Amino acid sequence: MSQITADVAEIHWLMDMFQTVDVGLVVLSADYRIQVWNGFMENHSGLTPRQVRDRYLFDLFSEIDEDWLRRKCDPVILLKNRAFTIWEQRPYIFKFRNYRPITGSAEYMYQNCTIFPLTDTRGVVTHLCIIIYDVTDVAVSRMELESMNGRLQTLSKTDFLTGLHNRGAWEDALINEFKRVKRSGHQSTLLMVDIDHFKRVNDTYGHAAGDVVIKQVALAVKKNLRSTDIAGRYGGEEFAVLLVDTSADQALFFAERLRKNVEAMQIEFNQQLLNVTVSIGLGDFQADLQQYRDWIERADKALYQSKAGGRNQVTKAGGI
Repeated sequence: MSQITADVAEIHWLMDMFQTVDVGLVVLSADYRIQVWNGFMENHSGLTPRQVRDRYLFDLFSEIDEDWLRRKCDPVILLKNRAFTIWEQRPYIFKFRNYRPITGSAEYMYQNCTIFPLTDTRGVVTHLCIIIYDVTDVAVSRMELESMNGRLQTLSKTDFLTGLHNRGAWEDALINEFKRVKRSGHQSTLLMVDIDHFKRVNDTYGHAAGDVVIKQVALAVKKNLRSTDIAGRYGGEEFAVLLVDTSADQALFFAERLRKNVEAMQIEFNQQLLNVTVSIGLGDFQADLQQYRDWIERADKALYQSKAGGRNQVTKAGGI
């Protein structure tokens, strides 16, 4: 094989690789007109090299942020340095649909990109080459992992039966609120809520019925909450509700509404209708409370008074 024949064969092989390589290759002139468009770009855009040749890039692909891309490319031309973009910063440059069955959850292809200068024989930058890497698999896996971690974090703070905060998460919120109102002097009120005669429900209808009752009472709590309020399952049949920036008198309206809602509920279990009530104790924040447990104890004493007074009632701490 002569040297000329070998050179021609090498060019032919390079062209074959250029067209079949699994990355996008685009060459732009200095005024951002497309000069080279490989098979990857044709397959994903639906546009042939003939259709895009000498076309202004931003006319063909309006989704590209022209100002942003020019800011990325200007240093490449001036300094002859490479530039890089990653999908975490910008999901894609070319908005290609994702057709991979494994990563079907992604609507569009996530892309990493390398931009480097092409020079003439004098070393002057005349063109830019953009390489597009399809990183959809990596991006989707990363996002699914982050989503799963988020769900696990949520589950670690959530009571499985009721969907409310579990005791640990709720107490953490109470500690933060205690510090805030201690420092700011704002008003917040703590409610302790207990299902009356709950043991009788379990003994008469079984623990499955008890779980249904707990879930329904928790649902009533949720329906009465504002977005800033924090409710948790404190333990067994007892719930705790933190009413942020709320005085005892204001909290009384919430507590009475909740009590009446629960009293009016008819809970169906095994074709039987169960009726339950709740007793509620209110403890508003007081400046002389030394620690958050004192706040809980204040509301808990009011709850005990509701129980001792005949149940199905609301009592404010201090008998105010």
